[in-house]
Amino acid sequence: MKYTKLGNSGLSVSKIALGMMSYGSSEWRPWVLDEAQSRPLVQRAVELGINYFDTADMYSAGHSEVLTGKFIREFYRREEAVIATKVFYPVEMGFKGGAAGGAKPLKRANADGLSRKHIMHAVDASLTRLGTDYIDLYQIHRFDPGTPLEETMEALHDVVKAGKVRYLGASSMAAWQFAKAQQIAGEYGWTRFISMQNHYNLAYREEEREMIPLCHDQCVAVIPWSPLARGFLAGNRDTVDASRSATIRAQSDDVAQKYYGRASDLRVLERLTHLAKQKDVSNATLAYAWLLHKGVTAPIVGATKLPHLEQAVSALDGWLTDEEVALLEAPYEPHPVIGHS
Repeated sequence: MKYTKLGNSGLSVSKIALGMMSYGSSEWRPWVLDEAQSRPLVQRAVELGINYFDTADMYSAGHSEVLTGKFIREFYRREEAVIATKVFYPVEMGFKGGAAGGAKPLKRANADGLSRKHIMHAVDASLTRLGTDYIDLYQIHRFDPGTPLEETMEALHDVVKAGKVRYLGASSMAAWQFAKAQQIAGEYGWTRFISMQNHYNLAYREEEREMIPLCHDQCVAVIPWSPLARGFLAGNRDTVDASRSATIRAQSDDVAQKYYGRASDLRVLERLTHLAKQKDVSNATLAYAWLLHKGVTAPIVGATKLPHLEQAVSALDGWLTDEEVALLEAPYEPHPVIGHS
């Protein structure tokens, strides 16, 4: 394993982060693994040297945080592990319905967003579920246009000063929104974000326009979510009929079916598959290697099978030349902005 600092901080993280959204309850998403199924995957991640575990309060209606905390206590010294979680969405979002299919839960006042009230409640609830005294990286899951940024940034600063959180991170939003949040924090002497978890992969590169240059200029870590385009780049999806795809997630992930599958996306996938065969590696390994070549800090890897972990870690060996990178990128065509909400 290779390690790096998370942005302009002293926090050391593995160059591969384990995404804990895959672990929790299949009642939330049909492809999510339960505790017994998840344990060997997390154990193997630890054996491979991964020390960075990314979850969110909404994943499996909080049960992902419960398992994350339990596995960290089982396999790691707390001071050596990096636990990242998120705040914004209602914790019950999509449970027994919602984004996985069916009726969305009724919206309740103060159950989501980035108000001071919700942040203060959510951080304590996350600490309880994780079973830990502090969160290493507390991330805002999305931008909240309904709350003044000053209120959000002060509340986040206060949870850091209270010792409940060590560092702050953000996730998908417009570059101007992120820049404004950082500016406000700087003006008031509040804690700034050290990381940006954004939507970025070989099939979706719109973040290269503004957000990634901003992050590189400001020494903010880039930790992409969906580095395999929700499995699209792995090449296991039937792009004509999802029900014929190779995995449960590919069959049931309506978000992936909406995000990816345009003619240009298929050309990107074809180019990736061709080069992966030439180099005798998996599509996944090559897609991760491309991201690392582009200067990201640590892609968030979702693993539901042991080979998924091996494929991700092997990307650290450096599989690509500049010429091969250019070859992979050539078929790309601009997308509408997706993933900010």
